Amino acid sequence: MTPHTSTLDILDRLIAFPTVSADTNLPLINYVEDLLQAAGFQTQRIPDPDGAKSGLVARIGGAGGGGVLLSAHSDVVPVEGQAWTRPPFQLTREGGKLFGRGTTDMKGFLASMLSLAQRAGYTALRHPLMLSISYDEEVGCIGMRKMLPDFQQLGWKPDLCVVGEPTLMKPATGHKGKAALRATCRGIAGHSALAPRYVNALHLAVDFVTALRAIQEGYATSENPDMAYDIPYSTVHAARILGGVALNIVPEHATVDFELRHLPGDNLQAFQDRLAKACARIVARYPDPGIGIDIEVTYTYPGLEIAPDNIAVQRVAGLCGSNDLTKVAFGTEAGYFAGLGIPSVVCGPGSMAGQGHKADEFVSMDQLAACDAMMDRLLDQLR
Repeated sequence: MTPHTSTLDILDRLIAFPTVSADTNLPLINYVEDLLQAAGFQTQRIPDPDGAKSGLVARIGGAGGGGVLLSAHSDVVPVEGQAWTRPPFQLTREGGKLFGRGTTDMKGFLASMLSLAQRAGYTALRHPLMLSISYDEEVGCIGMRKMLPDFQQLGWKPDLCVVGEPTLMKPATGHKGKAALRATCRGIAGHSALAPRYVNALHLAVDFVTALRAIQEGYATSENPDMAYDIPYSTVHAARILGGVALNIVPEHATVDFELRHLPGDNLQAFQDRLAKACARIVARYPDPGIGIDIEVTYTYPGLEIAPDNIAVQRVAGLCGSNDLTKVAFGTEAGYFAGLGIPSVVCGPGSMAGQGHKADEFVSMDQLAACDAMMDRLLDQLR
């Protein structure tokens, strides 16, 4: 199996755009919008409020409802600090593999999606084909969250949404939701020679991380694990502690950046209630009212859960040619579309565990060809 020539040509162009989340994606959006308009699509940009980036939605065919929505993000993770042996922003073909940043996550799917769009432009479609291309997915799915109000105004009601994150072309019916949070610990500063007289904010931070570990242990012994996941329970992860100014000063402030990746049954509010009780116990040891731990939610995105017997899942299984259903450890934008009442499934080429966010990222020709075959079957259904 080999991908369509147009898919390879488009992927070559997409990889050349260094759309790291910290930078603009507008040159890529310009290219994609021109391609889609030339194919006869109606397009609409949904710009980021600061104007440096933009999402793009497009539609063709079928004046009525129904149809299929395909979703991809345009941004990629950085390459700095990684030992690349090939140019990250130039597509390299070697031995049945296509190397370049984003080939797996997820410009391979985007290229296949756009190749389909070109073919759809030459066909009268009875059912509409809709496309959504977002930004800032890699930093917490925040671009799609910003796009949602404008997306809802479109009034689109597709029968199915396929989010093309890498699943080795297997239908993924679920992923965990995520909340990124920060705890700010407030102590009392003083000279380190008299440290016991003061309250070290780093000590508060360490006690807080200990409380997070206790909450994690509770999740790990949950009576309702989901064995479809590699880690079948919700996870709490402390990623960074910052605090202190100099060795001879007792730190007055410290922060802890942490996250929750939760199963649908473990909601954010219940987690925050546990945190509040843990913080109250820590702070209760100190009589000074200035001592405290404040929790801030940085961002969240919803999880995804769709029943295996849902008609949308069965449809994707038929399109991709696999009944091997799975769930993925990473988050996607599918939960947002599901929240709008659109049956959503994750399915795309490549392996996140094998290639995602790594040096010399690649997608195999076989995987990209399988994605093109799925797109061909979809086009037949839309005619």
